[in-house]
Formats: sequence, structure tokens, C-alpha cells
Amino acid sequence: MTALTLSTAAASGLRADAIVVGVAKGAKGPVVAPGAETVDKAYDGRLAGLLETLGASGAEGEVTKLPAPSGFKAPLVVAVGLGAEPDKDGSFGAETLRRAAGAAARALAGSKKAAFALPLADTDAVGAVAEGALLGAYSFDTYKENGRQAKDAAKAKKGKAPLAEVALLGAKPRDRAHKAAVERAVAVAEELNRARDLINTPPNDLDPAAFAAIAQGAGKEHGIKVTVLDEKALAKGGYGGILGVGAGSAATPRLVQLTYTHAKATKHLAFVGKGITYDSGGISLKPAGHNETMKCDMSGAAAVFAAVVAAARLGLEVNVTGWLALAENMPSGTATRPGDVLRMYSGKTVEVLNTDAEGRLVLADALAKASEDAPDAIVDVATLTGAMMLALGNRTFGIMANDDAFRSAVHEAAEEVGEAAWPMPLPDHLRKGMDSPTADIANMGERYGGGLVAGLFLKEFVGEGITWAHLDIAGPAFNEGGPFGYTPKGGTGSAVRTLVRLAERAAAGDLG
Repeated sequence: MTALTLSTAAASGLRADAIVVGVAKGAKGPVVAPGAETVDKAYDGRLAGLLETLGASGAEGEVTKLPAPSGFKAPLVVAVGLGAEPDKDGSFGAETLRRAAGAAARALAGSKKAAFALPLADTDAVGAVAEGALLGAYSFDTYKENGRQAKDAAKAKKGKAPLAEVALLGAKPRDRAHKAAVERAVAVAEELNRARDLINTPPNDLDPAAFAAIAQGAGKEHGIKVTVLDEKALAKGGYGGILGVGAGSAATPRLVQLTYTHAKATKHLAFVGKGITYDSGGISLKPAGHNETMKCDMSGAAAVFAAVVAAARLGLEVNVTGWLALAENMPSGTATRPGDVLRMYSGKTVEVLNTDAEGRLVLADALAKASEDAPDAIVDVATLTGAMMLALGNRTFGIMANDDAFRSAVHEAAEEVGEAAWPMPLPDHLRKGMDSPTADIANMGERYGGGLVAGLFLKEFVGEGITWAHLDIAGPAFNEGGPFGYTPKGGTGSAVRTLVRLAERAAAGDLG
């Protein structure tokens, strides 16, 4: 991953491929942001005017390149738009800085080193710029020639490798708070990018067993206890939901438990992730045009995995258990049929009316199992319903919960780290639509409000008295459009940062 250093060096004397500065959108044109004073001075105070001549306005994510001033060791200045002018105190919001740093890092792909002279008014700003740069520099090229032949310098150059090094100008190497902010940014960004890698990996290389093996490797590296239940153990334990979804595939399902503990912890969180490594819809086959991106249906499990590892790397004073409910949903002669009844781990029976409503089945087993430990709270994460995308679009995930205060806490955590989320209700009247004449509950209900129906189904499998929230990340988990800010095309790592912040809040005794 991109290397990150802190530097108090002057922009003019730093050897780099580019100097990155910020520019805001002012009432009368672009305004040079704090951090770029020495650069602006070298242009005789005319940097804003030069940028305006080149068509720059300071709009968010806008990138403008121009030759560096005479005497600079870096040949290029890259101005990145911050959007609106700063707050009254002269500072910019963390998410604004995060996005700007990401856009600049993406624009500098193929470069060896860039010095970021963006506004660093406080420690939060240092962390935001560091995180944005590391996330923006992400690239997934494992299956491309330049990725396979990385040792061949010529081919690697053609492929425009990610920006190799970022120097944060104005961040003090000896300042403990600055160092801690950067260390946190590195841990979170590296694990979030690992989640992105998993999401982007094609399903022929990432089936449930392969995902479980990756989790085991990470557990050994970071002191996390990992327990894997294979198909035999799942059958013995009565995990009818996970087994039912995986019944049609030659790739057998898994339930993975990751346990991170801290000696001083007083709180315990459980994170549960939907891990459908490929979703064809099963017998209720998806229509043409809806299968191509279904390798991303394990994004919830990827987020949970990344968050647990990040918590371990940060040494957070909280116990965190991650549950990865892994299966491949395929049609075959052994697949679960519409009309079949599954006996779940909790003992409840479910009539399967639609085999493409499979995520809630694997999550139901994992939620019931996670409840046995009586954690202080459970949060599940899933690319669960197209209905949530219709409600909130492609960049916002929905939050449902059985406790209003906890739902608010989750929403606050998402806002704090810059993830777009919105609280959603769980209307009691929608529960009746899942009544089944054959089983305790059906896996489908009313057509309208389908995202809420799915949340109500999951609520049935949460242990009594346990605080729970459900994140439906169907929209933001996989970006099929062009990259923006620090968000790449493909897997995004949605919800990782929200889960990490929840763990940090739990360690501080603030769960809402």
C-alpha cells in the first residue's frame, strides 16, 4: 500500500513528483486554502488567478495541474477542489479533506511521491487527509498484466501503479497526537482496502472455504482467535439457514467466528456479516443483467472481517466478535426450492418463498449464534435488498434497530467517519406479511417496503433483550459508476469505518 510520512519541510525544497494544494470555491472565484501559503507566495500571490484562468472553480473533487514555480524541486502543482469555503474558524470538515486527498491521490497514479500541503488545522484533519490519500490511492490490478508482472518495471509503469508515497506537509513527526492519528488512518485504510480486495476478487477464486482461510491467516498475524465451522459442523449444529442457501453449490458453506479480546475491556460487540461469495439467486434465478456484479454479495462479511482486524491492530479496549456467514447461492439438483421449509439454528422454521432472499437466511443463523454470548450489542451488515437502493440510492446505507438510542448512536458513528447513512423504521404492521401457513415465518413479505421487511425478518432471530442494529449496504457497497473522492470503481469497503468507530465508542463507554 501507499507509504505515508509526516514532514515539516518546506514545499519548495521537497523532492517529489508533485505538490498537492487545496482550493475552495469562493464567492468571486477560487480561493487558495491554508497549507499552500508558500506555494502561493512562489507564484507571487497569483495562484488563485492562474487556477481560474485554467478553468478551476474550487468545486469538490476538481483537479487542476500546473507547472510548479521556479525554484521548486517538484515539477508539478496539483490543486484539488475542496468545495465550499472553510468554516468560521478557518477549518474544513474532515470528510471534505478526506475526499479531496482521495481525489488527488487518484489523479497522481503512476507517481512515486507527492507532498500534500492541504489544510491541517488540527489532529482530526491530519487523520482525515492521511486516510483519504490512502483510500484514494487504492487500485485492484491482481488480474491485469501490470499486476501480475509487477517486477517488470516497464509494464508496471504502463499500468499506472498507485501513488507510491505521500508526505503530509505540516504534520509533525514528533507530535504524539499527529503520529497516533496517522497510525489509526493506516490501520483502518489498510484493512478497508483489504475488504475492497476481497469484494473485487472473482468468485472462482473466493468461495467460502477460501474466505475462511484468509480469515485464519489474518487471525494468526494479529492475535485473533478464528473458529471455522465447515459443512459437517454446520449440519451437526443445526444451521439450516446457512446450509439451505449453500445446498446448491459445489463450494460448501462456512461460518467463521473471529474473536478479539482485550484484558481491560468492559464491553462486548458482535458484528455479523452476510458473506454470499456469489449470488445467482438460486432456483429463483436472477434475470439477465443482474448477475455480473454478484461477487460483491459478501461485502458485509468483508466489512466485518476488516473491522475486527482493525480493532485488533488499534488495540481497542473492547471485546469484538465477528461472524462471517459464508455460502454460495447456486441453482442445481440439490438446491433449496421455493416452498421448502428450513429449520434454523434458533429452532424456528422458515418457508422459503424466494431463494434469492438468501442473505437473511444465513444472517438469521449467525445472529442466533451471536446472541448466545449475550454481547452488549449486535450489528449485522449486509448487501441485503434492492429495495434499500430504491429508497436511499447508491451512496447511502440504511440503519434499522430494535432500540432507537442505539440506532442513533450507529448513525452518529457513520456521520463521524464520513459514511452516508440514514435511520429507517421497522413498522410492526409489515410483520404480518411474513406469516406462513406452513412454517413459523416466511422469508418474504409485502413487496413494498422490502428493505424494512428484511429487517423485521432478522429481528426475529436476535436474542431476547439484546440490543441490535442492521445495516443494509446494498447501495454503497459496490460502485458501478466512475470513481469519486476516495471511492474507487468496484468494491468500496462500505461500513468498515462505521464499525470501527462503534468499537472505539464502545471502548470509551459510549454506545448510546
